[in-house]
Parts: sequence; C-alpha cells; structure tokens
Amino acid sequence: ETTRHYLYLVLFTGLRRSEASRLQWKDVDFEDKTIAIKETKNHQVHVIPLSDFLYELLKKRHAVKESPYVFPSDSERGYLIEPRTAVKRVSELSGITFTLHDLRRTFITIAESLDIPGYALKRLLNHKDPNDVTAGYIVSNVDRLREPMQQITDFIIKNSNKNTKSRSEKTA
Repeated sequence: ETTRHYLYLVLFTGLRRSEASRLQWKDVDFEDKTIAIKETKNHQVHVIPLSDFLYELLKKRHAVKESPYVFPSDSERGYLIEPRTAVKRVSELSGITFTLHDLRRTFITIAESLDIPGYALKRLLNHKDPNDVTAGYIVSNVDRLREPMQQITDFIIKNSNKNTKSRSEKTA
C-alpha cells in the first residue's frame, strides 16, 4: 500500500521521485491542503495544492502514520528510495513499461492537453527558466494552482476508470 500510494503521489503531482519519497508529515498541511517540498532540484521550496483525491489518500495514511516520513521504509534512510519491484509489477499487470520519471511526463502531458496555462504548468512542476523575464513579473500563489491540479486529477481518475472498465469487460 505504501508503494502504491507513493506511485499515486508521483503521478497525481508530477513530483520528482526523490521529492515524493522524502516527503515528511511536517510538510503536509491538511488545513491549507498543500504539501511543501523543501529539497528541490532548483533549491527553492515548492508548495503545491492537494487535489481532493490526494487529500483523502494522505489523510488515510496520516491516521496510521508510523514514521516522520509519508512513505516510510526499512531502508537506512527511513523512506522509500527505489520501488523497482512495484514498478515492475505494475508494468506486468498493465502491459506498459514505464519509469518513475514517465509518471512526471504523464502528469505534464495531461496538464498541457487540458490547456492549463504555461506558467501554471511551470509552477506545478517547479520549473525555473532564468531567461524568462516575464515569469519574474508574475506574482502567484498556491491557490492559483488548485483548479489546474484538480482538473488533472479528475482527468486521470476518469480515464483510469474507463480503462479499468474496458479491460474487465474484455476479460468477462
């Protein structure tokens, strides 16, 4: 279950695998419905809103928390590092070979297909472009990202259920 939830978090947020695996409970704000990623590639704290799906998932995990980490592991570091076995199992069951970074690519591809504005996409992925002068003028907050995050989540859930139904109908 821990690994499944980890994969969901990566898919439904577009986080990098290390950002998701090192997530701690102190960085989850249930009142504000956000998570803060403090160790990022660009060294800037990345705060993103939680969709309804992720909020409920994290609330369930929090109710039975056993570690300061959202995705604990018996590893030396105390958190999930590389869920190779789970990725292999999902690949076998789905017939689709993928990497954790492919989940990030899927997130952004879905976001772009939903016509989410480019600057919102950059914010959701915590991308910074030092040559983009316009981005430096935009003052935005996490609330601006709530609707896009929910749209992406709704799309994934709707289409996942469709695909699950199609597969079960084929095998029936």
